[in-house]
Amino acid sequence: MKHLLLLTTSLLIGVCVFAQSGSAQKVKWNFSSKKLNDKTYELRLSAIVDGNYHIYAQNVGVEGPVATSFTFNKNPLVVLNGKVKEEGKIIKKHEEVWGGNVNFYEKKVEFVQLVQLKSKVKTNIGGTVEFMVCDDKQCLPPSEVNFKIDIGG
Repeated sequence: MKHLLLLTTSLLIGVCVFAQSGSAQKVKWNFSSKKLNDKTYELRLSAIVDGNYHIYAQNVGVEGPVATSFTFNKNPLVVLNGKVKEEGKIIKKHEEVWGGNVNFYEKKVEFVQLVQLKSKVKTNIGGTVEFMVCDDKQCLPPSEVNFKIDIGG
């Protein structure tokens, strides 16, 4: 019985350490907004990637790696205009491990979402970004980061 308890405890500690070493440890996110006109704002979701790691684009190009994706919380005062756009130097590279061409960014990428306020109010828009990073030796487990960006006012 003691051996089973020791094994279970060891496994739980290993899982916790592994979970803390995920992709979020290699990417620093910055979230901001820029007023474009009376009711239109540009949300900027910027990723700065550490070391030799890269972050995958929203359209990875193959099955396997986790694409960067955004989920915005519903806000009855805000309308999303179009899809999230990417600004940065995209790299398209054939990777044998994924069996095809993949799309990713190194060092820095900015994701931009336009939003429209339904009236002149101060509010915020929140959500989650899910992403995964890899280098030439390993991929880290995907991570999710919550965000909240103030707009209006």
